[in-house]
Parts: sequence; structure tokens; C-alpha cells
Amino acid sequence: MEKVDLKKSLESFRAKPGDFRLITLPPLRYLMIDGRGDPNTAPQYADAVSTLYPLAYTVKFASKGALDRDYVVPPLEALWWADDMTAFTTARDKTQWEWTVMLMLPEWIEHSLVEESIERVRAKKNPPRLAEVRVETLDEGACVQTLHVGPYDDEGPVLEALHAEILPSRGLVPAGRHHEIYLKDARSTAPERLQTILRQPVAAVET
Repeated sequence: MEKVDLKKSLESFRAKPGDFRLITLPPLRYLMIDGRGDPNTAPQYADAVSTLYPLAYTVKFASKGALDRDYVVPPLEALWWADDMTAFTTARDKTQWEWTVMLMLPEWIEHSLVEESIERVRAKKNPPRLAEVRVETLDEGACVQTLHVGPYDDEGPVLEALHAEILPSRGLVPAGRHHEIYLKDARSTAPERLQTILRQPVAAVET
């Protein structure tokens, strides 16, 4: 049985440091949980992540067993936003951050399989935010993305350059929530080796 690795096959996982690339993405489906506050200290963030992973792996094994289709569970992703964008760029006030943590689902996974997997996880582990999980399609369309290498707290200058220089110079404006994809596991990777795709959905400036 061939194991599909979406990280290797999808354009959405490709980025290079210093290269602010414009791409157009198709609609993609995710397991999602929402929250607010500093991801380093807010218990609900850790609870969201610890809820998504057992569900994602249960869906994966259900796909392998029932559909004869195996895949690598994709990296953790998150949408981030705040009323004041400087909370991300210069102020970095994490208490003001709102977020959605997500794990991508392959296109062949039907909603019924997710529902069955939720019940299996509830019966076995029942993680704290299981009742809040939803499946949603994210249609970001045109996006500018780059790769940040290093600690998460060093993203500020990159985001400031993206919003203050790159987008205006290309006649673009933000058209959706800031999106991050965590290619390395922070639990087992040194901060200086972390790799994070930084993505911003965009639209052309209206004239």
C-alpha cells in the first residue's frame, strides 16, 4: 500500500527563506478547534493540540483499514488574528491573539469517517476539547508565503516586512487570516532549527 505524504505533494507546503512567493491554493479541508490567548500559557491551546492529534491518527488508521488508503498525518497548522495587527508584528502581545489550530484531511476522507473516528476517540481517550472539533473547508485562494527558520518569537520582523513592504510593493492587501504551518515539531527541535511557513491570503488593491 502506497503511503501518501501531502507535505511532499502539495504546493501549499513549499516555501523558502527570504522568498515571498505568490501562490494560488485550492480549497483544503481541516480538522479545526478555535481559541484565544497566549499559546505558550493558555491551557486551551495545549488542550486543542492534544485533542486534534489522536483524532487525526484515528482517521488515518480508519482510512487505511476501511479504504485501503494510507497517508502521513500532515503538520500542525494554525490561523492567527487580533483586532490590532501590531499584536503580531511589533508588540507581539500574545494575550490578544485569537487562533484556530488545524490538521489537514486528505480529499478522500468523508465526513462520516471523521464522525466515526470521533466516537472511537471519545470511547477510548475522550480528550478535553473533542466536542469542539469541526471539519471545515478553507478556501484561501491567492496567498503570499515564505519560510521562517528559527524561534517563533523571531517571526515579527518577517511579518512586518511582509505587510509593510512586500504586499504594498506588489499592489496587494491582506484578504484573510495569518496562517502558519509548523514543519518541525517544537517538542523535539531546537528553536534555531524550527521551520515555519508564514502565509498571508491576499487580494489586489482596488483601483
